[in-house]
Amino acid sequence: MTVFRALRLDKSDGEFRREYVELDDGDLPSVGDADQPEVIVDVEYSTVNFKDALAVADQSPIVRSWPMVPGIDLAGTVASSDDPEVPVGQRVVVNGWGIGEESWGGMAQRARIR
Repeated sequence: MTVFRALRLDKSDGEFRREYVELDDGDLPSVGDADQPEVIVDVEYSTVNFKDALAVADQSPIVRSWPMVPGIDLAGTVASSDDPEVPVGQRVVVNGWGIGEESWGGMAQRARIR
C-alpha cells in the first residue's frame, strides 16, 4: 500500500478539526457505484477555490459527509485503473461529481475516483 499525506477535515461532537494526516490506500473511502470501474490518481495539483475555503474554515455546509478531504478539483496521473479507457500513466483532470463535498477531494497526494 502507498502511504500519502492529506488535509483531512472532521466534525464530531460539534467540534471541527482540520489536520494533515498520513494515510494509505486502504484509508481511501469507496465512492460511487461499486459496478463502475475504479481509478486511483496520484494527485499533483489541486486549487483552493471559494467552496474549499468555506469548507476548511467551517463556514458553510459544503461538506456533506465526515471525515472529508477537501478540494473540488484535482490533476494528476493514473496510478491504477479498472477502466480500459483510463490507462495507468494517463494524466487526468477531475472536477465536480461531488469531490470535496460528498467524496474525498484533491487536497491529498492520492484520490479514488469512480
